[in-house]
Amino acid sequence: MSQTAILGAGVMGETLLSGLVRAGRRVDDLLVGEKRAERARELEERYGVAVVANVEAARRADTVVLVVKPQDMGDVLAEIAPVLRPGQLVVSLAAGTTTAFIELRVPEGVAVVRVMPNTPALVDEGMAAISPGSHCSEADLTEVESLMGSVGRVLRIPERQQDAVTAISGSGPAYIFFVVESMIEAGVHLGLPRATASDLVIQTLVGSAKMLRETGTHPTVLREQVTSPAGTTASALRELEVHKVRAAFLAAMEAARDRSRELAEGS
Repeated sequence: MSQTAILGAGVMGETLLSGLVRAGRRVDDLLVGEKRAERARELEERYGVAVVANVEAARRADTVVLVVKPQDMGDVLAEIAPVLRPGQLVVSLAAGTTTAFIELRVPEGVAVVRVMPNTPALVDEGMAAISPGSHCSEADLTEVESLMGSVGRVLRIPERQQDAVTAISGSGPAYIFFVVESMIEAGVHLGLPRATASDLVIQTLVGSAKMLRETGTHPTVLREQVTSPAGTTASALRELEVHKVRAAFLAAMEAARDRSRELAEGS
C-alpha cells in the first residue's frame, strides 16, 4: 500500500484521517503534517499515526493531501515543492484553488487533483466533487475516489464546474442549517418548547432526506404528495413563494459561486 500524507490537521484533515482509518487503511501507511506540537501529540495518541513536519511528510508520501486554507496554499506549496517528485499525486481540498495554480508551483510530472468536500464528511455522509489536473491518470482519480469515499460519496466533474459545486454542496450544509434554525425559531414562536421544536425539525429533515435518497422520486413529486389542495401546506408554500424564497436561494448560490471565482483569481 502506498503512503498517504495529510497536510493540515484541522477539522477536515482529521475527518479524512479518521475516515481512512475506519475504512481499513493501515496506520503505517498514513502520515500527518502538523506544526503544532500539542495537536501532533493529540493525533498520535488518538490514531497511532506518525505526525511529522510538512516537508518530511511530503518527502515520504506517494499521495500528498493538502487540507489547508486557500490563503495558505502558496506558502505550503513553496515549503514542500523542493521535495516533491514526478509520479507523486497532490490532492487539494482548498476552496477556489485551481489545479493550474498548484501545477505552476510543483515539479513537472506531479499529478494534481482538486477536491471540493463538505462537512457532513464528519459523519461519513460527505459529498466530494473531484477534478483532474492537466496530466492525471485513471489510477490517480481512482486513488482520490478511494480517499474521499472513506467519508462519503464522490463525483467526478470538469474543473470548470467546481465554483458551482462549491456554491451547492461545499457551502450547502450552511444553507440547510440556516433553514433548520429558522424552522426551530418558528416553532418556538408558535408556542412549542425549543427542545420539542428541535426534535420535530431535525427528524423531519432526516426523514425527508432519506425519502429523497431511497425512493429516487423527484422532489417536486414528493412536495406535491404533502400538499393537499387548499390545505395547511399549500398556505405555507404560498407564503414562501410570495417572499421569493426560490429567487433568494438562487441569488445566494450565485454569490457563493462568484466568491469562489474571486478566491481563484486572488490566488
